[in-house]
Amino acid sequence: MTLSAAWAERFEGEAVTTEALGELTVDVPPGSWVAALTFARDELGCGFFDWLTGVDELEEGFGVVVHVYSLEHGHHVLIRTRVPREASVLPTATAVYRGANWHERETFEMFGIVFDGHPDLKPLLLPDGFEGHPLRKDFVLAARVAKAWPGAKEPGEGAGGAPSRRRMLPPGVPEDWGPRAAAPRDGVRERGGKPEHGQ
Repeated sequence: MTLSAAWAERFEGEAVTTEALGELTVDVPPGSWVAALTFARDELGCGFFDWLTGVDELEEGFGVVVHVYSLEHGHHVLIRTRVPREASVLPTATAVYRGANWHERETFEMFGIVFDGHPDLKPLLLPDGFEGHPLRKDFVLAARVAKAWPGAKEPGEGAGGAPSRRRMLPPGVPEDWGPRAAAPRDGVRERGGKPEHGQ
């Protein structure tokens, strides 16, 4: 029996399988997440947990992906599910694969996905007091506003006295965010009540 057939028989239409480059990908609903991981470990011999991460799919929610491997049979399996953006909660995989512990903590910290039942779901990498989830696509990177965006200049522009181009917003930075309100527009700065160009 093929791996795809084994998934189809066990999950009866709940699991959607695809194969590419010799690797099987299985999509399951969140309610079958732990059952799918357990099936991969116990029935397919995938005892090696490689990694777990999240993917921001915007309006579609967050994908959660696990890669497991069978040392005995030599097959790889990617298991994926999707949780809604408003209620990003998924049962923890730590009861099936203990190695998922830190991966779930990192995914919680970076995407805000809560792993229900995790033994110690606390920040892993970011400094104390950090607000937000930096791997979400709607997270604004402050460094892009604090430092001049290199895309704002043409080759040869700069200190040569020619007026600069209009300052551009870096990708992903909203119009009304950060110190942008104080920035000069169209290369014009106000000095002593009079506009000066190219200063």
